[in-house]
Amino acid sequence: MAGLISDVQKTFRQQNVRGNYTPPENLHITLAFIGEYNDPDKVMAAMSRMRFAPFSVTMDHIGCFGDLWWAGIAENKALEALARDLRRALAEADIPFDKKHFRAHVTFLRRAENMNAASVLKQIRPVTMAVNGISLMLSTRGKNGMIYTELGYVAAE
Repeated sequence: MAGLISDVQKTFRQQNVRGNYTPPENLHITLAFIGEYNDPDKVMAAMSRMRFAPFSVTMDHIGCFGDLWWAGIAENKALEALARDLRRALAEADIPFDKKHFRAHVTFLRRAENMNAASVLKQIRPVTMAVNGISLMLSTRGKNGMIYTELGYVAAE
């Protein structure tokens, strides 16, 4: 995933697009955004009750929400089921989360400026990758952007 997105970011930079580029170590798909919640053990307990088989996803297009650019994931029933099941597990455990509709994507650029040239770049070469588990991540704001720390991991079975 990081290689493909790094290539897209490089192309944007070559077209003089400015903004906050996501570092490779911060690239991720958010299944459920929990926000300010201070009981990671309870979240991990809910996640640990989930059962899912490994599957693959294909990143096959890019798009934007205003000045935020993302790489899109092709329609994937297994990924949609995983997000739905995770949200159900969180709700059953009374853990609050953002209930916005799940849209599978990886954000690679925020606050993009000078997009005239890059706006023509809509197609990317499809890349397929394995999903072997999910992580609970803590995000904290550092002096140079967000810092993500893995708090726990649940492996596919």
